[in-house]
Amino acid sequence: MIGIIGFGRFGKLTAGYLAEDFEVYVFNRTNKSAEIKKAGARSASLKTVCRQKIVVLCVPISTFKEVLVEIGPLLNKDSVVVDVCSVKVYPTEWMKTSLPETVSILATHPIFGPDSASDSLKGRKIFLSPIRISKQPYQKIKTYLASKELVLIESTPEDHDEQIAVSLSLTHYIGRALSEFGAAPLGIDSEGYKRLLHILEVVENDTWQLFYDMHRYNPYAQKKRTAFLQALQKIEEQIES
Repeated sequence: MIGIIGFGRFGKLTAGYLAEDFEVYVFNRTNKSAEIKKAGARSASLKTVCRQKIVVLCVPISTFKEVLVEIGPLLNKDSVVVDVCSVKVYPTEWMKTSLPETVSILATHPIFGPDSASDSLKGRKIFLSPIRISKQPYQKIKTYLASKELVLIESTPEDHDEQIAVSLSLTHYIGRALSEFGAAPLGIDSEGYKRLLHILEVVENDTWQLFYDMHRYNPYAQKKRTAFLQALQKIEEQIES
């Protein structure tokens, strides 16, 4: 009933949770049959995955457009395509232009990952934007997600990207800077420093590809980074004066 394209860290998490309630088919470029089976899903061809009623795209943003072109002719005319990209403006436009008009499109961003949601989805947030989908199937999806005790946030791709440029992209930017700085546990520390190390721990478990993608493909990210760097410079000038 549900097809998943991509079995990276988040694809694996998605397959595991969905397989608790649905028959899930997974396509991955490299052979991960054993891992897919362990997650409770079935390894399948791209064609089989695209024949499912709901197709979830768990691929890097950098390969997103080429995947859309590839799956377009394989999808059933009444399929619902769901993306889980951490940015929304560009992927949404690509889906609208690359997928057949009969295919429904639901843009989502699960605002959690394999680390934060390894044990439960309860209280985790998920962003939803019904780009091209009728009321009934959209409501069914919402009802299912709510039954998992997820917090549903509905808005536009533009609103999402502007907010996530701070809450996610800038957070990862700070985390990568801490890593480059060499931040590590100290015997003489503070609660504030421990919180900084927590940001570092979260970032280091994610790939550089994800980091690059959330900055390159978010139209608001550079502006937010620049404003943050200007704020740091202003503080530095105040210290020096």
